[in-house]
Amino acid sequence: MVIWLIGLAGAGKTTVGHALYEQIRLLDPATVFLDGDHVREIMGDDLGHSLEQRRQNGLRITRLCRYLDRQGINVVCAILSLFEEQQRWNRENYSDYFEVFIDVPMGVLAARDQKGLYSGAKAGRIPNVAGIDIPFTPPANPDMVVRNDGDMGQIDTMVSAVLDRVKPRLKARP
Repeated sequence: MVIWLIGLAGAGKTTVGHALYEQIRLLDPATVFLDGDHVREIMGDDLGHSLEQRRQNGLRITRLCRYLDRQGINVVCAILSLFEEQQRWNRENYSDYFEVFIDVPMGVLAARDQKGLYSGAKAGRIPNVAGIDIPFTPPANPDMVVRNDGDMGQIDTMVSAVLDRVKPRLKARP
């Protein structure tokens, strides 16, 4: 099974994803966590953040998830996921796919802005920021939408909600 967490930078994808991974791993140790930024680093950090380079990174991640899925490994993947065609491809190519959109208003993201990404983009210092100078369209048909516009204390609630939905779909291991 591949659980695909979509959201803009600062939405909480990595935090939710890692906590979800920890919970699923208790049920099935054959589970991995992938984060879009970490995959970039693993692959040699050879891609920038232009729209085409983001597309290429997305393709790498979709194919890596398929590789793991075909080996019976559950994947929790936290990724910006800009491209609808990649989301469609996921639905057609994974044994089981569950898409979660972590919805956060831009005002909340800008206020969080821990890495200075949004302020840097608005000031013209950082190019190619999704949601600022690269358009971000929320996924058309996510299996679940969670809103993360409060404090980070609601992470446990979000993780529990997602886990409740995917738990029946996890394969029982002998």
